[in-house]
Amino acid sequence: MDFTLYLKAILGLAIVLGLILGLSAGLKRLGIGDGLRGPLGRKRRLATVEAVMIDGRHKAVLLRRDDVEHLVLIGPNTSQVIEQGIPAPPAAPATQAETSPNGSTAHQTGNETGASRFSQWMK
Repeated sequence: MDFTLYLKAILGLAIVLGLILGLSAGLKRLGIGDGLRGPLGRKRRLATVEAVMIDGRHKAVLLRRDDVEHLVLIGPNTSQVIEQGIPAPPAAPATQAETSPNGSTAHQTGNETGASRFSQWMK
């Protein structure tokens, strides 16, 4: 076979994969292709608030279920509930978005890093 035929096949595959990834990112941004968090899905009740490595083998995890938090120690062989029934603190007020002249939104937080802005953009 000719080299140009292989090149066309690879280029076509790359274009199709790019379109699939672009469509999935667009749907995720709209909240349609995000599993249970989509507009027709139910609200998630369980979330990991924070996780800290105690040593090389143990991790302390703060879990939130509904409006109650639980502190769990996770090890290689066992898991222990350290404290349960911790009332969750009230949710922090959301940052107000300011619309720039070009139509995009910019968040007004002083200590926001590029990674957190990227993760907010992907939501």
